[in-house]
Amino acid sequence: MSAEALLRELRSQLPSERLLTEREQIAPFECDALPVYCARPVAVVLAQSEADVVAVAGACHRHRVPLVTRGAGTGLSAGAKPIEAGVLLVTAAMNRILELNQHAMTARVEPGAVNLQVSRAAAPLGLYYAPDPSSQIACSIGGNVAENAGGVHCLKYGVTVQNVAALRVVTSEGEVLSIGSQCLAQPGYDLLALLHGSEGCLGIITEVTVKLTPLPATTRTLMADFACVRAASDAVSAIVRAGVIPAALEMMDALAISATEAFCHAGYALDAAAILIIDLDGDPREVEAELKLVEGVLGSSGATRVQLAEDDAQRALWWKGRKSAFPAIGRLSPDYYCIDGTVPRHRIGDVLEAIQSFAVDYQLRVANVFHAGDGNLHPIIMFDGREPDALERVEGLAAEILEYCIAVGGSITGEHGVGLEKINQMAVQFSDAEIAQFIAVKEALDPVGLLNPDKQIPELARCQEYRALRHAHE
Repeated sequence: MSAEALLRELRSQLPSERLLTEREQIAPFECDALPVYCARPVAVVLAQSEADVVAVAGACHRHRVPLVTRGAGTGLSAGAKPIEAGVLLVTAAMNRILELNQHAMTARVEPGAVNLQVSRAAAPLGLYYAPDPSSQIACSIGGNVAENAGGVHCLKYGVTVQNVAALRVVTSEGEVLSIGSQCLAQPGYDLLALLHGSEGCLGIITEVTVKLTPLPATTRTLMADFACVRAASDAVSAIVRAGVIPAALEMMDALAISATEAFCHAGYALDAAAILIIDLDGDPREVEAELKLVEGVLGSSGATRVQLAEDDAQRALWWKGRKSAFPAIGRLSPDYYCIDGTVPRHRIGDVLEAIQSFAVDYQLRVANVFHAGDGNLHPIIMFDGREPDALERVEGLAAEILEYCIAVGGSITGEHGVGLEKINQMAVQFSDAEIAQFIAVKEALDPVGLLNPDKQIPELARCQEYRALRHAHE
């Protein structure tokens, strides 16, 4: 491995303004949105085309230098943390919307295209891109694919993998693959699904064809207040059992409510222990029928107040509050750390109670604001990083929460990915035999192991060490 030889080759292929090697140039790229994990790479490449990606991947392969890909840097699992001996490839400038096809209801975009910009571009055609992570004003489509991102409206419309028709991908050797099509099915293995959630470990995305959804004819939004978290949690399952699949079904607890209300005055009830925000959309007659059914379920589930948004302005304000929860909570604490375990809907109440119990043990506060409809929790752990043992306590609490999610039949991640953050918990979620299969897939598509190494899939020895450590502390 020769970083110097690699840099000489890259300098011959890229203009100096797109090959960053000076410390002050690299500093902004040393972490993603989880800044507790940082590293300084040998170089940062600001790619502007697929040809740039091919050149960099090929050069890194020839010189055996690790390569990490970064989109907008909004990831929350340190998946885009650079490797000190490697190159960081940034695709944010590859942000064009290449084609909007009204008849096929698709958009062909570069990986750096911002999520919300795709919907705005498609709106004049009566279409939009359904997956809407809370960071949709900044996150990129390529990053959404890499993490298989969800969002507020994924309960009804699916996560990223259900909303992508095709990809162009550069392999670790610098070859270009076209995967997927606009047909319903293709022969062969489903490589399109495999690459979703692969976190840059199997290939580098250079183009995405996303599926667009017709703008709904009608949308009605409800907000329900509850005097206890358990009642709100039980109402989530009751709504779905009643045969209604809302476009969105979100939950916030008291700490999240108070922080958000102070931040943006969304009209949330400060005396509520929890609130649900619910979108129903589609055909007007069907929506009205669902509205009556959901109102009845909320009432029988113990809601103390149920409001229907009077107009689009009030509806937008309620959702602005939900999507502002993270920065709002940031005002309560010098630092915060968000995780995203997923649990069966009927266990949400149990898990929220366990989280508060764990938080007491670790002397930390936790706010909860999350995609309740699909059980995708987002516990936000508040702490002060200036305290000597703070990060250790935070990581301990996060591990307890994620491993409890596994114990009740859930998963360690719903949309943020494993990255570096949750790699130990992979040893709890999966057996050695299952981890070995993941490793075999990685080795088949990245034989030298250069793409985003040491992320997502742990080595078997690490799994065994972590399990032994857990056993010793039981």
